[in-house]
Amino acid sequence: MTKRRKLSNPLALAVMATLAERPMHPYEIAQVLRQRGKEQSIKINYGSLYTVVQNLEKHGFVEVTGVQRQGNRPERTLYGLTETGAVEMHDWLADLISVPQHEYPAFEAALALILILPVEEAVGLLGDRVTKLELEVAGLRGVLEKLREDLPRIFIVETEYQAHMLDAEAQWVRGVIEEIRSGTLSGTAEWRQWHETREIPQEWADIEERTKDGSAAEQFKEELAKINQPD
Repeated sequence: MTKRRKLSNPLALAVMATLAERPMHPYEIAQVLRQRGKEQSIKINYGSLYTVVQNLEKHGFVEVTGVQRQGNRPERTLYGLTETGAVEMHDWLADLISVPQHEYPAFEAALALILILPVEEAVGLLGDRVTKLELEVAGLRGVLEKLREDLPRIFIVETEYQAHMLDAEAQWVRGVIEEIRSGTLSGTAEWRQWHETREIPQEWADIEERTKDGSAAEQFKEELAKINQPD
């Protein structure tokens, strides 16, 4: 289980990781992250980046190391990673990579409530999502082709991952659409029945009766907790 951290913004971790290479000023940090294609995975804007740097300094994770002067340009404050920051960066990154976290994505919440929509409308909306996902995957693959011309693969593995995950989601949604249309997705008949009659199907009433005392629900929550909070 990951520990609660003073900062949780992924941009803060990106800043520390970039400063682990050498001291930089905030504008340079943003430039480096963009040059390496990190804006595909981390939301980067100059205003929030300066705030993140200030918060990192407040917690002792970065410190001022000097001032940069270039011609007639205004002086720029250089920041470097502290020893405390290096430990925080390492532990935070290690946790994120090794421990799966349940992030409550919006699509997952929508799927949990999809029965509220009529069956055919839901199928149409899921089809719309597949189309958008396919376009997004195609766009990411185009970005990857350009990035591969200038960057080693290790610099863009997160964008590869993003493309693969979106592609996998599109395939899964296509499968669900097909099962709904064919009636092989269990519960679809009751779903249609409820929208046609506005009466609770007997099968759903039976489920409520079986779980009325909460024991089944509690057992389900316990099993999910074991999955979502590994040792």
